[in-house]
Amino acid sequence: MQKNSNFIRYAFLLMFLVSLANAQTDRLDNEYMLEDLRKLSHDAAEGRKTGTEGAEAARLFIVKQMKSLGAKSYVKGYRHDFTYENRAGESKDGINIVGYIKGSEKSSGVFVITAHYDHLGIIDGKVFNGADDNASGVAALLALMEYFENNKPRHTLVFAALDAEESGLRGARAFVEDERVPLEAIKLNVNMDMISINDKNELYVAGTSHYPELKPIIEKIDATPLKLRFGHDTEDLGHDDWTNSSDHGAFHQKGIPFLYFGVEDHAHYHKETDEFANVNQAFYVKAAHAILDCIIALDTSLN
Repeated sequence: MQKNSNFIRYAFLLMFLVSLANAQTDRLDNEYMLEDLRKLSHDAAEGRKTGTEGAEAARLFIVKQMKSLGAKSYVKGYRHDFTYENRAGESKDGINIVGYIKGSEKSSGVFVITAHYDHLGIIDGKVFNGADDNASGVAALLALMEYFENNKPRHTLVFAALDAEESGLRGARAFVEDERVPLEAIKLNVNMDMISINDKNELYVAGTSHYPELKPIIEKIDATPLKLRFGHDTEDLGHDDWTNSSDHGAFHQKGIPFLYFGVEDHAHYHKETDEFANVNQAFYVKAAHAILDCIIALDTSLN
């Protein structure tokens, strides 16, 4: 009888621990987030190259999702148009999609959460879907927006799905020149670019070498079984220095602190095989929740 009693107690303890572990990864709508990733990286979006019909389809989808979440907008339709000159010297048009959630403390300033929605388009008849790069970041951005719409942050959170990153961070450079979000109000940029394909359970956080005051906040995050790694943000690393490798670079160049969440390059990087079927879904869900925990901690800790 004693053995049976111990077994029952053990079974209930195990069930409690399992439910607790699940609770840590269900604060975001995982199914919604994965479905958004799948849709953004579908062949119908034609690789989301800036200025194409596929990019427009992706933009309309993101706008629809922002509207459904009740995010506020600076301009009608969340659409922030800009022009830039590409590497061939041609004038091109891009469109950033920007929504925001007002913070509970007006004096706290603004966090800008970014992820680029453009990718490489169609090359030699093959669709480069860019599931990891960077439908993963955009789908997580939308899931985070939903969370903070229901759980008010202290700081105002601006959510920017940026265009033309693959053309040289053009959308991010346009954003930091957009006077509707004054630079002096921006306390931090959190950028997500490639957060869904990794077999080592490793998600990197770059930026703390430049802004060491952020490191103690992130070090307290327990993302187990995910491993949050610091690094990829010092000049001695050459090509492995990610300081200016994605949209956070435009913020850094303006003196705005950043944290960049991403994985190391993998076999599907900038290839037609970067598609939804190759996403590590369990890792992706853990990565998005780890980023959520970091933003919550930063929102609580930073003035």
